Amino acid sequence: MSAQGSVALPGALALECRAFFMLRFLLSRVVQGFAVIVGVLCITFLLLRLAPGGPFQGERDVPEHIRRQQEAMYGMDKPLPLQLWNHVVNFATFNFPPSPKMPGRGVEEVIAQGFPVSAQVGLAALLIALAIGIPIGALAALRPNSLDDRVSTVAATLGICTPSLVLGPVIALVFGLKLRWFNASGWYDSDDWVLPALTLGLIYSAYIARLTRGGLRETLAQEFIRTARAKGASEASIVFRHAFKLACLPVLNFLGPTAAGLMTGSIVTESVFQLPGLGQHFVGAAVNRNYELAMATAAFYALLIVAFNLLVDVVQALLNPRIGFKES
Repeated sequence: MSAQGSVALPGALALECRAFFMLRFLLSRVVQGFAVIVGVLCITFLLLRLAPGGPFQGERDVPEHIRRQQEAMYGMDKPLPLQLWNHVVNFATFNFPPSPKMPGRGVEEVIAQGFPVSAQVGLAALLIALAIGIPIGALAALRPNSLDDRVSTVAATLGICTPSLVLGPVIALVFGLKLRWFNASGWYDSDDWVLPALTLGLIYSAYIARLTRGGLRETLAQEFIRTARAKGASEASIVFRHAFKLACLPVLNFLGPTAAGLMTGSIVTESVFQLPGLGQHFVGAAVNRNYELAMATAAFYALLIVAFNLLVDVVQALLNPRIGFKES
């Protein structure tokens, strides 16, 4: 019994240590993420306040006494540090302040209406990018200096260099106006996400293809791959069981902020296809000096980036034992 207990004890201790390091890792990332979100709120607040104009300035000049009454109603007559503190407290407690630009309508309602549109397009674009980019990058890595490698490299370079402002109208012209398979713009039918998602998916698949090719080529050149080949392992086993697990780490690093950016709306793509997504609301809030909506959108975007980066860090620590939770 004592021998069995002495054998089982190190395993239990290892599990406890791993759980401790994982918990410490998650807590540290949550604290860092909260600091990042607060920093984004502060920077957005200062940029909006330093920009010329204001929420009560329009085409017609408002009398000075009326403008002061409006500022006092929304707490804009207080010192800037106090205004910033009130905004941080309100956002931290999900008590969003009212906006003078949207009387009777809260910023949370605008985000709740715009985010599903952006998320549907962004998630579909991410799946398209992964479905196209990973196989092309893997094929190029497995056949270096071949015709497949050169063609995929040129295609990826063209995809990276082509902006959505150019690719979007071309896709809308071909599939929307010429073939009439989808609506060229607007958000009316259940398939209106296809063309904007295809636009973003093709562009980001080029980045993923380049990262997959580089990561897989670097991994296949390492010592443990040569050892596996020397032991007689099949090429499919080497690629999928050994190499690809480490080769996908650069792609995971790229997917963290990319997923957050896609799901919160691409400003150019939403403008090209006239989508009522979150990106359009953010631009409109900045132009119209809608301070509350601009800060809420920026904070929401920062929250998604923090959440996706945390997920990426956890997956990386699980895939690569050399990283682990202790060193992260």
